[in-house]
Amino acid sequence: MNTIADSGLAAAAPSAEALAMIDRLLGFPTVSRDSNLGLIEYARDHLAALGVRPRLVYDRREKKAALFCSLADDPAAVRHDGLILSGHTDTVPVDGQDWDSDPFRATHRDGRIVARGSADMKGFIAIALAWAPRFLAAQARLPVHLALTYDEETTFMGIRNLVADLADQGVRPAGCIIGEPTDMRAIVAHKGKRDYCCTLRGREAHSSLTPTGVNAIEYAAQLIGFIRGLAAKMAAEEPRDARFEVPHSTLQTGVIRGGIAVNVVPRDCSFEFEMRNLPATRHETMSAQIIDYAQRELLPQMRKVAADADIRFELGMDLPAFGIAPDAPLVQWAQKLARTQHLGPGAVSFATEASLFANAGIPTVVMGPGSIEQAHKPNEYLSYAQVAACEAFFARLCDERETGFRA
Repeated sequence: MNTIADSGLAAAAPSAEALAMIDRLLGFPTVSRDSNLGLIEYARDHLAALGVRPRLVYDRREKKAALFCSLADDPAAVRHDGLILSGHTDTVPVDGQDWDSDPFRATHRDGRIVARGSADMKGFIAIALAWAPRFLAAQARLPVHLALTYDEETTFMGIRNLVADLADQGVRPAGCIIGEPTDMRAIVAHKGKRDYCCTLRGREAHSSLTPTGVNAIEYAAQLIGFIRGLAAKMAAEEPRDARFEVPHSTLQTGVIRGGIAVNVVPRDCSFEFEMRNLPATRHETMSAQIIDYAQRELLPQMRKVAADADIRFELGMDLPAFGIAPDAPLVQWAQKLARTQHLGPGAVSFATEASLFANAGIPTVVMGPGSIEQAHKPNEYLSYAQVAACEAFFARLCDERETGFRA
């Protein structure tokens, strides 16, 4: 097995150091509902042993943390320089999935590393940690910063807290690569995602006296129908973006709750809906139409019977769409080093942390080892070939002397 010091990384053989680090990180069960501190503290100690100073940014309960570390002798000197390599440490659950091996222990078979999070996306994080000594040695050519986040699979709070902390510290590097599994292809766009919980309060009544009540479920049904109609309108009229598998913005209702018995007019109903917007479409335009319909059309009808009837919207996830120009210097530079120019830049429908880095003024591209086709499934895996491809990219990054993406 090659070591990082070997020169033959491009021969699709991963280094022993990278494989060992992948095995180590996969052994931390960091499902989003649980703490990630075991992994974060291990990464902190690994980096501190190299003489650098990782910074931890905790959530309000101090059960989770993000990590940021500048691999440079003088972090202050590279606050506005260098490249962030970023990844989320959390994974989706394995509940109810049929795995052939322990999902929280790396299993190596047929040139693959099988475990939860191998592709999405502890593999990238582990390779970056294994390469930290090389990045540190190459700091004069290109400083590298490592960013590890939490709750990407749920609320994106880890990246929000980290970006806020970077702003407070006056840190804004010249670029960022988020190592989501893209087969090392540069991804330059993804849809935004916004979801709401809508709660309707009507008036209960005996079902034999239906007109004296306000049926919250039926009014919710009208609102859900409006959302469905808006989705159909977007599908029919919105300008297409052919880069996406679904080339238009979408809306859908995923959860509904209400009622206590069939002979009781239901007072309460709640439902959750989401929208995924193209980069060229503001999700505010869609949500404003829904809220306006509820407040202008439905609520007055409800209040004719019950003055205290109400419709409330609670915003859940609110992630902007992401887009960077395909010919942006960072995109061209990353493709060149990854040797994936022939694939061209792409777009994905799944959400990433890219838009939050970009909104902080840090040019960002999504590119990492593995395939999204393996993510969230039983027997998730990362191939040895993709590990080696990522290492070859890092080797070229360490040797690169023309970092043209810098402003």
